[in-house]
Amino acid sequence: MKLVFAGTPEVAVPALDALIASGRHEVAAVVTRPDAPAGRGRRLVASPVAERAEEAGIEVLKPNRPRDEDFLARLREIAPDCCPVVAYGALLPRVALDIPAHGWVNLHFSLLPAWRGAAPVQHSIMAGDEITGASTFLIEEGLDSGPVYGTVTERIRPTDTSGDLLTRLAFAGAGLLEATMDGIEDGTLKAVPQPADGVTLAPKITVEDAQVDWSAPALRVDRVVRGCTPAPGAWTTFRGERLKLIQVTPRPEVTDLAPGRLSVGKNNVHVGTGSHAVELVWVQAQGKKPMKAADWARGVRIGAAETLGGV
Repeated sequence: MKLVFAGTPEVAVPALDALIASGRHEVAAVVTRPDAPAGRGRRLVASPVAERAEEAGIEVLKPNRPRDEDFLARLREIAPDCCPVVAYGALLPRVALDIPAHGWVNLHFSLLPAWRGAAPVQHSIMAGDEITGASTFLIEEGLDSGPVYGTVTERIRPTDTSGDLLTRLAFAGAGLLEATMDGIEDGTLKAVPQPADGVTLAPKITVEDAQVDWSAPALRVDRVVRGCTPAPGAWTTFRGERLKLIQVTPRPEVTDLAPGRLSVGKNNVHVGTGSHAVELVWVQAQGKKPMKAADWARGVRIGAAETLGGV
């Protein structure tokens, strides 16, 4: 089939690579978000998908909005059979959805109908799911509600961050998306409506969502830190300034610390929660680079009764 691929961040690149390398389909163009300011200089930078497409000599379309008439006109000229999508980042209007003969097919990083929305991987870790996966589905105007073509499953490991899990799903999902394109082309694959039961929502994780509540159980604290790593980054406060929490480890054997209370040993830093303690492993103070928590604690000289989070 002739394809127009839509995607923006690094997580979409494995799927684009798989379709380019497939030899069965032609990636005629790529649709991505406009260049965005990045880095300290706030210089405009092309998206990872745009950079990969340009390397491959593929036409790149960067509409401000997918309903822009010049974009729609170019899409009609290309006349794609199907438009595979991975983390494009903009809502597609009906007028765009109707252009390809086989519609727009999204690779979503959950087992639908679970975790519909912008942050399925973060929510699955924060909820304590043991299994997740990826789904390909036909995009409709509802939120991730279209019929499903196929799925792959992935076990969530006890130490997975959302970054770790998303990387694995990006590569597993790339193979799923390629197989979905093959099945649509040869007519062997039909989309199946999602069940009405089991719908959960995964809205974008805000900075406020990523603040650690030390009165919560240690298991919850660990899940929030892992789910918010690398973005938006779990955090707490120390002496009135924000402290980013990069890695913690539950310590069930340490049960004598009140929520938020710090305890510094020779090579470790424990903090109390609503159940047992967690060990701070990696942290990042405001304006500093990430460092081992023990090194941070030595540098700030934590007092005997100090706490995190203003507890």
